[in-house]
Amino acid sequence: LPVMEAELSMKRRHGASERDILVAQSNLAGTYSALGRHQDSLRIKRDAYSGCVRLLGEEHEKTLLVANNCASSLNSLRHFAEARSLLRKTIPVARRVLGECHQITLTMRWQYARAFYGNPDATLDDLREAVTMFEETERIALRVLGGAHPLTVDIQRDLRAARAALRARETPPTTKSQN
Repeated sequence: LPVMEAELSMKRRHGASERDILVAQSNLAGTYSALGRHQDSLRIKRDAYSGCVRLLGEEHEKTLLVANNCASSLNSLRHFAEARSLLRKTIPVARRVLGECHQITLTMRWQYARAFYGNPDATLDDLREAVTMFEETERIALRVLGGAHPLTVDIQRDLRAARAALRARETPPTTKSQN
């Protein structure tokens, strides 16, 4: 961590290109995340996303990757509404620019479904939307990446859990008769 922080500081002090600074920011954010410092990671990921949009534009693959990383942090910190908002804006761009089958697009769709399913305040409609998104994403991931790919495995795990949560919410509680 100290090396990553020093690298970013040095790049800023010595007038490195904005692109080099964005790379250093992304590396530092990943380090913070790996150390469980998710708030710090999110702060830097937000800065990196803004910088990528400004420098590279909304349609650049790196911008979309950083947006996905930001959404992942938002989900981890339970900022579900903000994650959904970011992904509602970026998923259509990823689909158009990278295609429906690109790993970044699939990962964004997975994160979007997680932003519904992971929310303890999710409505029944939210859970249905999550299950639908997981199912659509799983079909594509299986075809493109295969069943053993880590992303496919993660999607399938969350799909099973989302289906179980949906079933539990749709099934009315039974009452025991008092005899």
